Amino acid sequence: MTKLFFATDIHGSDICWSKFLNAGKFYGADVLILGGDMTGKALVPFIHLGGKNYRVTLLEQVFDISNDDELQDFIKRVRSRGYYPYLTSPDEIAELEKDPERVHQIFMNEVLKVIQQWMDLADKKLDGTDMNVYCCPGNDDMSEVDDIVRASRRVLLVEGQVTSLDGTHEMIASGWSNRTPWDTHREEDEEQLEARYEAMIAKLKDPRNAVFNIHVPPYKSSLDEAPELDKDLRPKMAGQALKPVGSTALRKVIEKTQPLLGLHGHIHEGRGATRIGRTLCINPGSMYEQGTLLGAIVKLGKNKIENYVLTTG
Repeated sequence: MTKLFFATDIHGSDICWSKFLNAGKFYGADVLILGGDMTGKALVPFIHLGGKNYRVTLLEQVFDISNDDELQDFIKRVRSRGYYPYLTSPDEIAELEKDPERVHQIFMNEVLKVIQQWMDLADKKLDGTDMNVYCCPGNDDMSEVDDIVRASRRVLLVEGQVTSLDGTHEMIASGWSNRTPWDTHREEDEEQLEARYEAMIAKLKDPRNAVFNIHVPPYKSSLDEAPELDKDLRPKMAGQALKPVGSTALRKVIEKTQPLLGLHGHIHEGRGATRIGRTLCINPGSMYEQGTLLGAIVKLGKNKIENYVLTTG
C-alpha cells in the first residue's frame, strides 16, 4: 500500500512550500506530489524613503516601516502570501511606470530566484531520505521554471511523463489547462489537451490502476466551479454566481479510461472529492494567501483506494 500526499496551487508562498516539504514526515507519506501553479502573481514594491524608512502598499493598505526588524518581518509576511518583495526608490518607481518590459523582467527574475531557493531547500531537507517530490508546473507558471526544477536532486519534473509510484501504480502528469480568460503560460484548446492526455495514457501498463495528476479538474465535476466573470473579468453577483470551467477533454478520458485516482487543482474554491464512475477525483483547493496548506492524503491499494482525507495545515 502506498500513501501519498498531494497539494497544489501554492502560488509562491514560502510558508506553504515549507509545510509541503514537511508533510511527508508529518503525515507518514511515501510520496509527495505537487500540482501546478508554483509561482506567485505580483511584485510588491518596498519604496525607500530614506534612512531605515520604507512604504509598502499591500492589498490596498499602506504600511510604513521604520526599522530593520519591521522590514524583515514585513518581507516575510509578503513572501508568506506568495508575493515578491522588491526594494526600490521613488525615482525607480517613476521609471518603471514608463517601462512595462523592465517590470516584467524584474518580476521574472524574482520568480526564478525564489524557485531556485525552493529547490535548494527541498534538496537540503530531503537529502538522506527516500522521499522525492513529483512536480508539474501549472498554467500560471512560466516555462523558465522547468529548467530550475529539472536541476533539483529531489524535485522531479514529471510533466508529460509516466512515473512509477510503486510496483502497482503509475502516474501521468500535466500542468496544462484548457483556455482561460487570462491567456496564461500553459493553456490550449480541448482537442490539444485530449491528444496530450491520450499520448500519456497509451504508455500506461495498467490504466485502471493509474493516477491522473492533471492540474485542471474535469468539467462539471463540482471540483471546477469558479465565479462567473463579466466582460471586465470581474466576478458577477459578488462572486456568488458560479459556473463549471473544467476540461471537457479530461472528463472524456476519465470516463473512458476509469483510472483509480485523479488529482486536480486550478480552481482554488473547488475543494472536495467526487467520483466519475469508479475514479475518485480530488481537488484539495488552495488558501495560499492565508499561509494555509490545503492537501489530500490518499492510500492506494491494488485496484482500489483504501481511504483518503482532505487536510488543512
